Amino acid sequence: MIQIRNIEKSYGNLHVLKNITLTIEDSKVVTIVGPSGAGKTTLLHLIGTLDKPDSGEIVIDDTKIGSLNDNQLSEFRNQHIGFVYQFHHLLPEFTAVENVALPAMIAGKSRKDALHKATELLDFLKLKGRVNHKPNELSGGEQQRVAVARALMNNPKLILADEPSGNLDTDNAKKLHQLFFDLRDQFHQT
Repeated sequence: MIQIRNIEKSYGNLHVLKNITLTIEDSKVVTIVGPSGAGKTTLLHLIGTLDKPDSGEIVIDDTKIGSLNDNQLSEFRNQHIGFVYQFHHLLPEFTAVENVALPAMIAGKSRKDALHKATELLDFLKLKGRVNHKPNELSGGEQQRVAVARALMNNPKLILADEPSGNLDTDNAKKLHQLFFDLRDQFHQT
């Protein structure tokens, strides 16, 4: 699924990642741990094609990421990678269902089809009664589940989560962590 070979990344004089090599198999849940400033988010940004390494190679699902131009990277990201962040990054002017449907509409799906699938995902995540609520009308746990639904919208094979439970209470954090295992078991995502 993911092969990382000899990745190096620096920002100015700060050498953040040094000779990182990692293989992640399909349908696995992997946790990257380390102290603040160790480069965890930088590594996720490189895997997620949001940034480029200074050297080394990243291969995701047999695609050499370094060989893609910016437009191809955007399309690859939209079709193959879902992101869940610590801060939900939901657009405040849109409802939950509209926030979830956005990646599909960006990919060229009709609004009707995108909203239908978004509604199904929100129902799956136990948010059926909250689809027409805007983010400021949702609890923190509900907002995070909307963000998870958005990450799932285009059926990506890879979900990247950067401290997704950092702003949740203990109970909601446990539920979110279990959700990632349930998604792996049901949809075979990495």
